Amino acid sequence: MSEWKDVNPGGLVGLFLGALLVGSGIPGEGLCAGAEQVEDHKQGTQAVPPTNQPTDSSETAGQSKSAAVQSENLDTAGVPEALESDSPATDLELQPEVMLEAPVRASARPWRFAESFTPLRELAPTPVPTADPADGAEPSIFNVPTDLNHKVERHIRFFNVAIRDRFEEWLTRLNHYKPLVDRILSEFDLPSDLVFLSLVESGFNPHAYSRARATGPWQFMRSTAKLYGLRVDDYVDERRDPIKSTVAAARYLRDLHDLFGTWPLAMAAYNAGEGKVLRALQKTQADSFWEIAQTRHLRRETREYVTRILAASMIAKNPDRYGFSQAQSDLHEFEEVVVRRPILLQDLAKVTGVSSHEFRRLNPELRRGVTPPDDAEYHLKVPVGTKATIEPLLDRVPSWKVSTSAGTGGQDRGGSPEWYRVRVGDSLWTIARRFRLSVQDLRARNNLTSRRIKPGDLLAIGP
Repeated sequence: MSEWKDVNPGGLVGLFLGALLVGSGIPGEGLCAGAEQVEDHKQGTQAVPPTNQPTDSSETAGQSKSAAVQSENLDTAGVPEALESDSPATDLELQPEVMLEAPVRASARPWRFAESFTPLRELAPTPVPTADPADGAEPSIFNVPTDLNHKVERHIRFFNVAIRDRFEEWLTRLNHYKPLVDRILSEFDLPSDLVFLSLVESGFNPHAYSRARATGPWQFMRSTAKLYGLRVDDYVDERRDPIKSTVAAARYLRDLHDLFGTWPLAMAAYNAGEGKVLRALQKTQADSFWEIAQTRHLRRETREYVTRILAASMIAKNPDRYGFSQAQSDLHEFEEVVVRRPILLQDLAKVTGVSSHEFRRLNPELRRGVTPPDDAEYHLKVPVGTKATIEPLLDRVPSWKVSTSAGTGGQDRGGSPEWYRVRVGDSLWTIARRFRLSVQDLRARNNLTSRRIKPGDLLAIGP
């Protein structure tokens, strides 16, 4: 049996079949040619030259055309006449027009869910914008490496698909404040693209409040706000003031840029704090934000921060490209009147006929809906064109006085309490029910954007 070890079984089968064909009178030429072709195909697949080595172009072309003729012979049903020509294989030319007219086989049909994963037309990869100084354009402050463009595209898709409705509200609100912010940034000689930092931080919502207790359109923490001159107390929170908070943000960003030297590092420090960015640079011995963004020394939110701002800026600058409307928003305009005693905005609205909602919208820094009692003069913002009407009526507005019962939980013996100090176990629902108010009315009186209250808070209840 050892002499059979080197015998190829396939060869024996071929000889056996050949003998049968010869005995039956059928020419065996076609079978031999087919066998040789199969052997050549196997050898070709096993000995494909590396891509960096030269190959004979004429031989390659001949093999590809032979393969085309072979596939034609296997199935010619329904194939256009151009592919059924009797011309030699070397003369066969496949025209693109003919190939498009060929019927699609069942096996070649696209996966039925493929369209769900096809990128939207407006989301086609776009190069990160860079300004040419020769054109007089403002240079880009992001300096995103080209190998990180996929992150920018991912954030664009998130804004454009996942939170599209919310982002459209952000754009509308930004257009309301953008001319004002641009003017402030220009006065501080800062890049105008920094306005999009507030778009990512809060959607430029004056009442935005984070889990870390950062507040306002620029999301200032209390300590940082006071460091940059913003007033934060029981009656006034200037972190919510669009103008004063923007001035403070401009000063803070200017200081961060002076400290780090680049805008990506300055923006990362704005998000995480300068201490964390300095420690990350020291531990990694890096010089740029993009180097430390590849490490675990920064939170994921901070690592993605700059690319997210860039993605938001690309949509805000070209809303039509991404399918967002360019509806014109009313600009943030107002007049000011000087109030020399504490008054409730609700009382002012009753006397002047101006909506109390409009007073609250223009003065989001007033936490209790009342001008601060300790200020000898307070500049209250009023709608454009109403100053001349409101000023003569200020004397008719009743003065507001702090209830002496506020410290005892708001239980006033002589009448309805004006203020209530929150106790342990209180909620907006229980407080509203106690004083026969709705939760919505209680939140509106106190400019509350959430249902969170804590013991010691002072809530306006009446009159």
